[in-house]
Amino acid sequence: MSVVGSSWRRLTLPGKVLAVTVPVLVVLTIGLLAVVALVGPIVIDVLAANMPLVRFVVAATAVIIMTIPTAFLVIYMELKVIARMNLRIGPDRVGPFGALQSVVHGLKVLGKEDFTPTGADRLIFTWAPIVVFLASIMTLLVIPFAPGLFGQDLNIGLLYFFAIGGLSIVGLLMAGWASFNKYSLLGGLRSAAQVVSYEIPLTLSVVGLILLAGTMSLNQLVLGQSGSLFDWYIWQQPLGALIFLIAAVAEANRTPFDLTEADSEIVAGFATEYSGMRFGFFFFAEYVNVFIMSALAVTLFFGGWTAPFDWPFPLDVSLDPASLGIWLLVLVTVVPVLLTLLFAAPFWISSRMPTWQALVIGFILFNLFAVAVVFGLAFMSFDWVVGLVWFMLKSYVFVYTFVWLRATLPRVRVDQLMGFAWKWLLPASLLNLFVTAAAIVVVAR
Repeated sequence: MSVVGSSWRRLTLPGKVLAVTVPVLVVLTIGLLAVVALVGPIVIDVLAANMPLVRFVVAATAVIIMTIPTAFLVIYMELKVIARMNLRIGPDRVGPFGALQSVVHGLKVLGKEDFTPTGADRLIFTWAPIVVFLASIMTLLVIPFAPGLFGQDLNIGLLYFFAIGGLSIVGLLMAGWASFNKYSLLGGLRSAAQVVSYEIPLTLSVVGLILLAGTMSLNQLVLGQSGSLFDWYIWQQPLGALIFLIAAVAEANRTPFDLTEADSEIVAGFATEYSGMRFGFFFFAEYVNVFIMSALAVTLFFGGWTAPFDWPFPLDVSLDPASLGIWLLVLVTVVPVLLTLLFAAPFWISSRMPTWQALVIGFILFNLFAVAVVFGLAFMSFDWVVGLVWFMLKSYVFVYTFVWLRATLPRVRVDQLMGFAWKWLLPASLLNLFVTAAAIVVVAR
């Protein structure tokens, strides 16, 4: 016991934490595997008997959870991309390459005082940011991310998207009116006017697409573009796609159409009296909305999850955990320990660093290696993984374009904003609709 006690006293604080944590994690892992082996079949039977309820819970949870990293990633892209475009470095202190800077911004907003002004309608003042946020994320339920990977395949999915997305106008008016501030009310009215004005050409721009495809199901619209990039609807509806992208920038309240919260002109518009997390919800919804508009543009005009070309070689790797049997237990328990030691050995031998530091580095490298291997095998085994990769790559190209516009273009005047919607986009969307309808009639004859 004296040897053990003296060894324990010689350990540093991180070494003591590691010496206690690793055995506990090993015991918990073995216990979890034993519980899964005993209770797993019963749980699977219960879930299989209630699949509609399970699917609803999983879809709703996934949609809400995915908005968090999506918003943080868009914020990080804004910080880093705009900095590079201005010949600056951007955030580089918090996390690797400053990757956690947007997370710190979210925690900063969360930690600030949540204040309600005197005279404000407390109930409506509180619900306004929630309405705006839910109006954004509820539209994700009908967007198909990959084959079979969607919340709900409604036959009126496009109509649902525009109907639910339009509820954000209600939230903006609620925020402006409930703040008990005349400037907030003017900002809310200004925001509603912009969103309503650009909602009309945004909706009309896809009517020609509906005439061509014969469906409002977003899943069926993607399937109609399968093949190669020459089958995408962008080639059949170039004017409609251009109108949609311009109106989408205004709908997402992005530069040069960010008049709803033009802070250099009208403080923060409808959000002047907001602080804390309620203020954060508005701009959280805005960043999520950037991704949503990009995802919808990809779904409607750029093939959705479909690849722009066929793979030059076949890939067929089957991942079936049931067929692995006892080897699955070995992979989960023994292989992580061996690979962690293998990755830690070079650091421990070459740099003479403390053992616990080498083990931590080895564990991190093992996890990165495991994630890369699992992703590679999944990419070769499942069509939905391939589709999800292509969908995300295309969507973030448009997210990058949104950021690019903010770094490049100045903000327009409010009269130019409204005039462009009613004098140019609306007639152009009607022209696109009439030309498409006439072309369909001529081809049918």
